Amino acid sequence: MRIAPIEKPKGLLTRIAYWMSRRQLGKVMTPLKVVFARIPGTIFHEYALVRILEGNKLKLDPMLRLLVQHHVARLNGCGFCVDIGRAAAVQHRVDLGKIDAVSEYRGNPLFSERERAALAYVEEATRNKRVADTTFEVLRRHFDEREIVEITWLCAVENYFNLVNLPLEIESDGLCAIATRRRAA
Repeated sequence: MRIAPIEKPKGLLTRIAYWMSRRQLGKVMTPLKVVFARIPGTIFHEYALVRILEGNKLKLDPMLRLLVQHHVARLNGCGFCVDIGRAAAVQHRVDLGKIDAVSEYRGNPLFSERERAALAYVEEATRNKRVADTTFEVLRRHFDEREIVEITWLCAVENYFNLVNLPLEIESDGLCAIATRRRAA
């Protein structure tokens, strides 16, 4: 990690955010201690993004959302985001086997054609920042316009989170292990 975490924040807002993180995740997540403790005005915006990602404001199936985000995080090599995505899967009682097999989605029978279309789209968008007409047409066969926009937004948001963590070398917090222990208890 390139910047030391702030373990004891001064501001009330940041202290509340630390408490919420500890309560929800089992610990204060590192991006909160490294990034948002230094720019606390962004905490509300980050929280709003997370609420949309975890809430019922999106039409897409929660499993597909997790797959899309996990695939983007793996493509970018964001250890923190892979870990927190796996923790979310555990919290939502999703099979980690499918999450962990996402890099093999093209030929793995665990994935539907609909899931393959979404994963190919976000993979191409993440790697190239654009997608070929053929990739988009395959996506269009499986999703309506609202869903396409949601998939695109999920891809963009995950890339944003990855771009916050990767340059600062923020790695896994062990959140999946914490979530697994909590589920077992």
